[in-house]
Amino acid sequence: MSQTVETIIEKAGGLDRVAELTGVGLEAIRKWRQTRAIPTRHWPILMREAGLDMAAFHTAPSQAETASMNQPAPDTVPEGATAVLVLADGTVLWGRGFGAHTTAAGRDGLNVGEICFSTGLTGYQETLTDPSFAGQIITFTFPHIGNVGTNSLDDEARGVAARGLVVRQDVTQPANWRATAALDAWLKARAIPGISGVDTRALTLRIRDGGPQSAVLAFPADGRFDIGALTAQARAWAGLDGMDLAREVTCDKAYGWSEGTWTWPEGRQDGPMKRRRVVAIDYGAKHNILRCLTAVGCDVTVVPATATADEILGYDPEGIFLSNGPGDPAATGVYAVPTIRALLDRGLPVFGICLGHQLLALTLGARTYKLARGHRGANQPVKDLSTGRVEITSQNHGFAVDEASLPNGVRVTHTSLFDGSNEGIASETLPAFSVQYHPEASPGPSDSFHLFERFVALMDRVHAGDSQPVSGLVPSA
Repeated sequence: MSQTVETIIEKAGGLDRVAELTGVGLEAIRKWRQTRAIPTRHWPILMREAGLDMAAFHTAPSQAETASMNQPAPDTVPEGATAVLVLADGTVLWGRGFGAHTTAAGRDGLNVGEICFSTGLTGYQETLTDPSFAGQIITFTFPHIGNVGTNSLDDEARGVAARGLVVRQDVTQPANWRATAALDAWLKARAIPGISGVDTRALTLRIRDGGPQSAVLAFPADGRFDIGALTAQARAWAGLDGMDLAREVTCDKAYGWSEGTWTWPEGRQDGPMKRRRVVAIDYGAKHNILRCLTAVGCDVTVVPATATADEILGYDPEGIFLSNGPGDPAATGVYAVPTIRALLDRGLPVFGICLGHQLLALTLGARTYKLARGHRGANQPVKDLSTGRVEITSQNHGFAVDEASLPNGVRVTHTSLFDGSNEGIASETLPAFSVQYHPEASPGPSDSFHLFERFVALMDRVHAGDSQPVSGLVPSA
């Protein structure tokens, strides 16, 4: 029988005892109480301490959630509904379609993917164009999506990798001086469907408590729906485990990047005088990462995810950047890890973000795992263990590094204050470090921009012949 978080904490000995057992702070436990869920990684030790079985930790949905989410599929389309979201567990959510019909070219009439949620209040265009969302349908928890329109400067990639979006309120006409197109028109031009009028709060709770699952978003031009077929499609989709999506979103060939970050009122500017040659391996890189590298003085060359070590070394790099990207890091690691290993063996400084962080960890001998609920949004607190400083970060990932699998010589540098999962590592013997979150923001806060400066400082030290380049830049806790 399920137990409340409060009851589990009490049976395990109270707040301080639970914090001691799990190794997380009181702020993380406060978040457990707020979300009414305990991360699965802490279940075993709390089960032993509290004398409970696993059933106690499965959150029971409220009566309101059950009523709103488990309605039987109607035989006819509800009045006013033009689109539907069907989950693999049989949940059917009707709404109003916008953007492209799911019969648009290249979509084969269906949009199947992993349903997830993002908690950011702003930056929906940057979120939709983040390649890390490949294979996913995004639920926006903030209700007012589309109110500032879209423009050509805020795209984070050449196209949209996400497979659809789910919002609460109908998309309105834009009211912003930078807007050049309404979100509805922007989505139509990119063959991306959306659905509004959905109870996104109930859907988010379902994803949070039940974990990720596949879903289908259907917005047919003829208004005809086959719920049974849609449910079967959702259940047949394999999911992100074992899926290498970096190949789908990486660049076709190498190219140079010179554009810097956006400033008011000048807009986009070229970066300062170039100090260090950096090869960025594109596993699904956001443009603002490349802008940030340029802004700190890097001469950036971007190469495809499948580039070999010899091809990369042909650019005579002074540093290697491992980008963000979608999918299962273990699947991408099949070809990425040998390349990264060869580059590390040459003594080149390496900095990784998001998927790049996970791939560096795999290269150093660690393992990764799929989170019970991903981190997606621009309000994620992370603690820097070397300074004690807490930074609010932008994040988008459904996999994480297993800290227990980190080998000797690799230490944890950052941790999530939401669930205690790993947010950063550094090698104690190699010039390499990485973070799980997005210091480039876009959207989100720029608290962690200093990590790009740290990367340049690391390259400077290696270039100067420092035999221990990481020490001092990533100090011990």
